[in-house]
Amino acid sequence: MSIKTFFNSIKEGFTGIKRHPFVTIATFTTILLMLIILSIFFVFSINARAIMKKLSQQPPIEVYMKLQVTEDELMQTEGIIAADTNIIEYVRRSPEENYYNFKTNLGDSQSILDQFDYNMYLPYTFSVRITDPSLSEEVLAKLETLPGVAKVSHESRVMDVLEKAENYVNLGTVVASIFLFVITLFIISTMVRISVYSRADEIEIMKFVGATNTYIRMPYVIEGAIIGLFSAIGAWGITIVAYRIIYARVMTNVALDSFYALIPTRSLMWVIMTIILLTGVLIGGIGSGISVRKYIKV
Repeated sequence: MSIKTFFNSIKEGFTGIKRHPFVTIATFTTILLMLIILSIFFVFSINARAIMKKLSQQPPIEVYMKLQVTEDELMQTEGIIAADTNIIEYVRRSPEENYYNFKTNLGDSQSILDQFDYNMYLPYTFSVRITDPSLSEEVLAKLETLPGVAKVSHESRVMDVLEKAENYVNLGTVVASIFLFVITLFIISTMVRISVYSRADEIEIMKFVGATNTYIRMPYVIEGAIIGLFSAIGAWGITIVAYRIIYARVMTNVALDSFYALIPTRSLMWVIMTIILLTGVLIGGIGSGISVRKYIKV
């Protein structure tokens, strides 16, 4: 296709939008609603994955040192933990700190530990958080071999549940996206078919004078892509404005570094825009291309 033909197709695409305003409005509205629903799924999915990733790092690996651990063993173990790139954070606690933490958790019953000799019965501990839950077995095996370590415990069941939940969210997003895409494609192709049908005689004449299938089809594809583009811009704007309002209300009493904090709008808006714009253009163009296909068969 020549450049001149391509620009002529763009011109004809805009003309087609003006020629059938009701079909254009119906098509625009349908794609707009579909993209708003799709963007809601993506916003939920992205936030859910981010929250579950942070939660999966929350159940720490607890490293219990031997009661008779030496200062050299303690320092050596801490140095290895601090240097491990798979560990994003660790907290070292002394027997005294463990004692007071445990005592605080007892609430009104904490007085039963008033005479407890924590130096005799409580060890030094390290609470370790890792970058990726899938690395837990590797990190556990390494920690168990460190000098002075008596025991390493880990909430593996919690990690498994969170990992499965993340997989379900990803699968649900993909299935919902495909379902919405197919349904909207069907609706769009049906609506655009009305526009094509009204120009069936014109298309037939163009075929008789030698117009190629691509030359006939391209204006409709571009028309659908343009409508899809503007629908995507509208859906993106509505989604971002709504998310800003929700974010402002939800995050009023939630710290930004909290495990339950939502992703800031600025970090989310460009990802959503890219996805929505591509989807809108594709579904508009493909839907129109499918509609006109039957009328340009030789």
